[in-house]
Amino acid sequence: MPAALGVSHGTRVTGTSEGSTIPARGPDADEPGEREPDAGAAGPSVRPLAVLITVPTLDVGAADEGAIELARILGRAGHRPVVASRGGRFEGEIARLGGVFVRLDATSHNPLVIARNAGRLHRLIREHGCDAVHAHGRASAWSAWAAARASGRPFLTTCYTGFREQNRLKRIYNGVMARADRVIAVSEPIGDLMVERHRVPWARLAIVHPGVDLTGFDPGGIAPDRIAAARKTWGVTPDTRVVLVPGRIIRRRGHHVAVQAAAHLKARGLRDFLFVLAGEDGGTSSFSGELWDQVLASRTADVVRLGGPSADPPACCAAATVVVSAAIQLEGLPRGLLEGMAMARPVVASDLAAGPEAVLSPPTVPEDRMTGLRVPAGDAAALAAALVRMFSYSDHARHAMGQRARAWVLSEFDPEDTAARILSIYADVCGGPARGAATPHPAGPAVDPRQR
Repeated sequence: MPAALGVSHGTRVTGTSEGSTIPARGPDADEPGEREPDAGAAGPSVRPLAVLITVPTLDVGAADEGAIELARILGRAGHRPVVASRGGRFEGEIARLGGVFVRLDATSHNPLVIARNAGRLHRLIREHGCDAVHAHGRASAWSAWAAARASGRPFLTTCYTGFREQNRLKRIYNGVMARADRVIAVSEPIGDLMVERHRVPWARLAIVHPGVDLTGFDPGGIAPDRIAAARKTWGVTPDTRVVLVPGRIIRRRGHHVAVQAAAHLKARGLRDFLFVLAGEDGGTSSFSGELWDQVLASRTADVVRLGGPSADPPACCAAATVVVSAAIQLEGLPRGLLEGMAMARPVVASDLAAGPEAVLSPPTVPEDRMTGLRVPAGDAAALAAALVRMFSYSDHARHAMGQRARAWVLSEFDPEDTAARILSIYADVCGGPARGAATPHPAGPAVDPRQR
């Protein structure tokens, strides 16, 4: 087990109770679902935990994937996740990971629905003997917080993005993520935001990078015909420089900034390049239509493709010259960017898409250590200039940059390391060892949604 709890590769440290025992929980210790310690487990008082996880949906998005990954971590360690959510295409994954799925309208902002959900979650805590409550997403977090407090259980949250705060009510609404006994941030910038904006004490904050399953994202395992098929789908020649912009087509991801950058490059007279916007339209806004209107108005239809989600993301990354994330709102760590790095692609990211912990860029590091470039969020001219710089590097220099990117992402975002850190956090808040207390569930890695 890690020697310290909540450490992000030596950057954030809080206390740990490694080696401690899990105490009796008071008058309701004999609730249904309460389990005796496993006699064959290490330590005198080790027992499996039940954790109530709330998340708005189990579909596409960082919180969705994070909740599924948490269920995988708990299930593999012999613990039992109970997931309450409206569900979605990946809800069946919870049972495969050894958990329990409960349908709940966890997306509603209606105070009456939130109050009703709190009552139902309280009953679920008692029914399943849950030891802790872990919320992913604000709407579900309010109900989870109320249920955890009513039942006396530890409350945890995981923060994936920096929320916009247009007014005082919005700040109060967002602040539920800071009310937890342990606030987990997926990146240093998100953690800094929780401290500065919501006054989260460092003792309650843990920075834990998401553990990204990069199985299949190995440049050595991609046959040339898969790369050729991806480029054929885009209608490009072998000499065309492809700028891949992965991620869901939503405004905060900055796809419109990428289109503006494409217009800048075209105005400079650059040729033989193509922007591929490869992501799923969430279907909850008119942004995709607005984006295509922007493409037509800027006369960039010849250099921009709205490709939709790919059936072969590794091959798409391998077929790209550079991978871009142009987010205009603080993101944690965009999965598409990490996958591009794993495929040894150099990257360009806005300063809100990824911090220096993810993209090593001058002037923070010298050029011989850089894995990509970072630019100011929302600055299309700066993004275009960064791409010109990337194009100007020799193939050898871009290859070396990509190899450094791959080495970095594999070392910093290891799923096993993430699992150890998460289990250590549970050991701390639940008062016992973080090791699995029962035979680990045999399920493999959590589902890897391909439509991002």
